[in-house]
Amino acid sequence: MLGKARGAGKEIVMGFMDLRQWIALLEREGELRRIAAPVEWDREIGAITRKVLEKKGPALLFEHIRGYERGRCTRLFTNGFGTRERLALALGFPTAASNRELVQYVMKKNRETIKPVVVPSGPVKEHVVKGADVDLAEFPVPRWHYLEGGRYINTFAGIVTRDPETGVQNVGIYRGMIGKRNTIPSLLIRGGQHWGQHFLKYANRGQPMPVACVIGWDPILGFLAGSPIPAGVCEYDVMGAYRGEPAELVRCETVDLEVPATAEIVIEGLIADDPSTYEIEGPFGEFTGYVSDIPTPRPTIQVTCVTHRSDPIFRGTLEGTLPGSFSENSVMSSVQRAAIAWNILAGAGIPGIRDVFIHPITNGTNVCIQIRKHYQGQPKQIAAALWGSGAAQYRYKNVIVVEEDIDVSSYEQLDWAIAYRVNAGRGDLVVFPGIFGSPIDPSTPMEERDVRRLGTGLWNRMLVDATRSWEFEPRPEWGGERFPPTVKPAPEDERRVLDRWTEYGLDV
Repeated sequence: MLGKARGAGKEIVMGFMDLRQWIALLEREGELRRIAAPVEWDREIGAITRKVLEKKGPALLFEHIRGYERGRCTRLFTNGFGTRERLALALGFPTAASNRELVQYVMKKNRETIKPVVVPSGPVKEHVVKGADVDLAEFPVPRWHYLEGGRYINTFAGIVTRDPETGVQNVGIYRGMIGKRNTIPSLLIRGGQHWGQHFLKYANRGQPMPVACVIGWDPILGFLAGSPIPAGVCEYDVMGAYRGEPAELVRCETVDLEVPATAEIVIEGLIADDPSTYEIEGPFGEFTGYVSDIPTPRPTIQVTCVTHRSDPIFRGTLEGTLPGSFSENSVMSSVQRAAIAWNILAGAGIPGIRDVFIHPITNGTNVCIQIRKHYQGQPKQIAAALWGSGAAQYRYKNVIVVEEDIDVSSYEQLDWAIAYRVNAGRGDLVVFPGIFGSPIDPSTPMEERDVRRLGTGLWNRMLVDATRSWEFEPRPEWGGERFPPTVKPAPEDERRVLDRWTEYGLDV
């Protein structure tokens, strides 16, 4: 269970914590606010959360939700990952940890596993509700945004499924809203997501797919469930590596799946490829910052059981990233997708990768790569490796490559590199049309977002090679370099000035 982060150097080991321990840690660090004022679940919680995101504010624990002052569940937690500082805390780092530190740690841990253990019982079994007694409206599920089609219960839930061929479980994050009192119509993309791949296998057998929705647990669940861990590797195993110990799981009541023993709430059920069971889902405020398309009949989870702790805390998140207002998903993606991209490039044998940065505002749609340039075609090789990977389904649409004198986390420096190192007519701008991509990108024509017809969305991806061209001849007047020197002072001049800085009396 939870222990202090420990280890030598940058190696971090941190025991598992449940949601309540995570909330307590945030409160100790001054990163949590309890909201005691009465609030409405319908739109008000979402609007409050958006304003807090805009201000880069704290995690929120709502303790007085109108209509839920008493009953099965009375509290709601959100915005746990609203800033990079809180993400660092969840990974066991100090809040000031750099992008490179976090990304390289995630790169390493994503390749490690510690298998979970199944225990007889746990707090999530304190209350068991089955059959006709199930009513999802007993939980304070928000209608997060005024244009959304309903109350989205699965926004930060870990959705657990099992491959019927290999028996390996998967934990992912997929959106789902309350339909009837015991149904959850869900966005399920066949084949494109791991649970979609499992769904096709069950459909081919003529069987419904067992599902368990885990709401409220260790923050590592959301961090890894929202990331493309390779098929055949269970997220529970990778979670164990991050926490340095096996995750403790319990068996579900009505489906053949395992869930964390200390989760707040678990919803069990079955989802079938039977149009007669489909229910309307959407619209939804998606990670792009735009509201998704028209309400659509979707595969629907038929809930068979709900288990939960005493006085459970509902865990949800406001999706959608806007300029100056990052969602939890975008903050997680900024590190996780950068680490995955770096591992892809390392696996492809591409030398000289110095840093990989994804700004939270892009959710991984744009990725910036810093390299020590070894040859002229290196940026194109980088783009090809990323675009050929399964992790690129929703990410890496636009790839920007710079050299090591450019800070990839600075849009100012990227803009300068693009201004003076990119010549679009000489191949520095490359467009790769018609490759698989996100079906919810609003810049894509509707006919290219038709998943039923195409199996995926289609993207025209772009590479911006903002490195200095090796096609230029070195020039003696430039010190044998291919580009002229910059106006930066000579190193010895800069050292002399810094040594005398206080003597100048400059308060800058």
